[in-house]
Amino acid sequence: MDMSLPVSTVRTTCPYCGVGCGVKANVKPGTIPIISGDADHAANRGRLCVKGAALGETLGLDGRLLYPQLRENGELRRAGWDEAIGRVAGGLAGIIAEHGPDAVAFYVSGQILTEDYYVANKFMKGYIGSANIDTNSRLCMSSSVAGHKRAFGEDIVPGCYEDFELADMVVLAGSNAAWCHPTLFQRILRAKEAKPSLQIVVIDPRRTATCELADLHLPIKPGTDVWLFNGLLAYLAREGVADQAFVAAHTEGLDAALAAARIEIEEVARACRLDPRAVRAFYENFAATRKVVTAYSQGVNQSSSGTDKVNSIINCHLLTGRIGQPGMGPFSLTGQPNAMGGREVGGLANMLAAHMELDNAQHRELVRSFWNAPRIASKPGLKAVDLFRAIEEGTVKAVWIMATNPLVSLPDADRVRRALDKCELVIASDIVLDTDTNVRADVLLPALAWGEKDGTVTNSERRISRQRAFLPAPGEARADWQALCAVARRMGYSGFDYTSAHEIFDEHARLSGWRNGGENARLFDLSGLAGIGRAAYDALEPVQWPVTPHASHGSTRLFGDGIFAHPNRKARFIATMPRAPVNAPDGEYPLALNTGRVRDQWHTMTRTGKSPRLGSHVPEPFIDLHPHDALLCGVREGELARVSSRWGAMVGRVTHSGGIARGGAFVPIHWSGPTASDARVGAIVNPVVDPVSGEPEFKHTPVKVEPFVVEWQAFVLSRTAPQLDALTWWTRVQGEGFLRYEAGGRGKVGGEWALALLGVDEDADWIEYEDRSAGVYRAAYLVDGRLQACVLVAKAGALPPREWLGSLFAQEVLGAGKRAVLLAGRPAEASADAGPTVCSCFGVGRNTICAAIREKGLRTASEVTACLKAGGNCGSCLPEIGKLLTITP
Repeated sequence: MDMSLPVSTVRTTCPYCGVGCGVKANVKPGTIPIISGDADHAANRGRLCVKGAALGETLGLDGRLLYPQLRENGELRRAGWDEAIGRVAGGLAGIIAEHGPDAVAFYVSGQILTEDYYVANKFMKGYIGSANIDTNSRLCMSSSVAGHKRAFGEDIVPGCYEDFELADMVVLAGSNAAWCHPTLFQRILRAKEAKPSLQIVVIDPRRTATCELADLHLPIKPGTDVWLFNGLLAYLAREGVADQAFVAAHTEGLDAALAAARIEIEEVARACRLDPRAVRAFYENFAATRKVVTAYSQGVNQSSSGTDKVNSIINCHLLTGRIGQPGMGPFSLTGQPNAMGGREVGGLANMLAAHMELDNAQHRELVRSFWNAPRIASKPGLKAVDLFRAIEEGTVKAVWIMATNPLVSLPDADRVRRALDKCELVIASDIVLDTDTNVRADVLLPALAWGEKDGTVTNSERRISRQRAFLPAPGEARADWQALCAVARRMGYSGFDYTSAHEIFDEHARLSGWRNGGENARLFDLSGLAGIGRAAYDALEPVQWPVTPHASHGSTRLFGDGIFAHPNRKARFIATMPRAPVNAPDGEYPLALNTGRVRDQWHTMTRTGKSPRLGSHVPEPFIDLHPHDALLCGVREGELARVSSRWGAMVGRVTHSGGIARGGAFVPIHWSGPTASDARVGAIVNPVVDPVSGEPEFKHTPVKVEPFVVEWQAFVLSRTAPQLDALTWWTRVQGEGFLRYEAGGRGKVGGEWALALLGVDEDADWIEYEDRSAGVYRAAYLVDGRLQACVLVAKAGALPPREWLGSLFAQEVLGAGKRAVLLAGRPAEASADAGPTVCSCFGVGRNTICAAIREKGLRTASEVTACLKAGGNCGSCLPEIGKLLTITP
């Protein structure tokens, strides 16, 4: 490395969850940028979770889509941008001319920047003239949007992250924040260390990592949140905790809400399958604590009654006047980095830009005139699930998909596959080539990735931050807004002559203040940034909206003055009637499936899947079951099983985390076609949606679990992809210098099979060991003495430790001794096997931690951190360390 080369530091924002952490990229020409937390960013104050800390490991161009491609006669060929734009523009124009504007659609993503979102929304709603633009945020936060609008009159998160530190009680409903919003959860834990009286309550059917550090866990029956919060509302009213003055002056609708909520604690406990004493303790503590933040995430939103769940929570805060003041309020924890930014510009099919209403004629004309658009969509478009149903039915004949993979992420995902196979024109803008969705695209457009694109995102606390480019655009990749503008211009539309993201942001800010007053008054307002120059945009510091000429530094909290966004400026209580999930378990499908994330992965792993340390924590998809249910299903821990529903199936390995109640199952969402043979959980999920928000029921699908029989199990470590046809079932994660496959199969194994699997001939430097009586086979392939690949097979019992074998790939030459222990399947010294990874930040395994606990008499997580560093960075592994402290003898 040339130490004389200049180092530049670029401040940007993490591309993962909605916490919106500030990031610093230290860039030196010819080297991989070094990523660190930005201590000056208010969202994270310099801390990053392990995914953010590993961003530098995900910047390689392997697997990237680098130039436009067109599919002809089933085969992709390279094309220039001009030809690709012509194909898209001509295809859309032809379909619109023959079938009308509602025959085309855009399906976008919380991964794109606000500027991209703005242009896509303007193009579709103001120029094509249809509202058929929806987003994968429909799948995670649309129930919050609908709940906010019903209660407040506008999609507003009233609080800020500081409130978690100022609160005396934090309620986390349907949120595994320790894994899904780690830096924010660590702020809560640090607040509790400084103020031990701070109560943390977790409401979740599973006992997750978040529960390990909570004062109270309510393992609620899935789908019964409205029962719980209606009961709380009734209790607060009975106990005289209501803020009568606030309710009288600033709200309406209380009587109807109370009429729907008149239930006793015992009835709540029966419905929610909770201990009545725990319910009473929660109610009493909530009533006695004024500074309460109730934060909720996907466990609340992703439900056929998600909007009612959101409003049942908000009702409790409105009744007590606990909103808009320091340390209190309902708080929606957003899933994606720019789900909020998409909502600001009308990225949902039932919204207009700048928080204006699609069903309001004045708003439609206001937006149309500002855009000087030839038309404006006059009715809501198709929401995500309905959109792909319409594609399958043939009423939507063209779809442009941007930065998302609906064939994996949508419910009833096999329907999405059928839909795209039937669709006349499928366009995909993406950063990677090989996804389940892109395989079915007619046009592939290369997009810019994180580190290459420039614009803004908005996090869960309404904080707008810059994402700044610190890498050059690779190949022929372009920003999504550039591709959209090129197509719009080719279709003859004016108003798309932007030359920079800055110009788009300025227009977005000006629209937010356009005739924003009187009966058209909106709280979303960026008029204080209207007219911003390029230099000021480039230097823009994180700021919370509204940003107005009177509040040029932003607004920390909203509704503290009791003024809401409904026409009469009052908040509305919403009567929420408890109801069971639409599809209940039955004799054929007796278990309720819940889906969600694991700690170190993101979405379908197109980014996190490149990092070896992120792949080491949970290396394969699993099915988490209660041991009693596993016994009834005839499956065993550590073995493969198939989960199936009326809509589809997938295969994973059975595990017992101890966190699943009887009658439930949990499967992670991350594996897709390129990373597993049969693990798309979206194929299982039932397609029922919330009738208000259109958000799918990802947390409650009736399923059955059955054995997936294989004759042997194996794992393969290889520097190149093996011939996967030789395996019945497989999954893949990235190792350090190799690919790691967990696998199972049927039929004979041996030298001929292994050579074919690894794609080598008999003359290769090849070593093997076989014990047919024990059903054991092991082989390795070397090139110039260096380990190239190995495969280890067992018909019964455990396979050797992967972590130790993976370390052999770092050695330049594998001597005779190492070759012998490789075939023996165990290290010469037991201490060489660190065990499965617990702390990904520092690469500390379970065996290492347990040994230190025993040998050094460690008693607390802080002592483990002091000894091994584990838990000393992002803190995401602290709950797991706490468990090990409890169970290690």
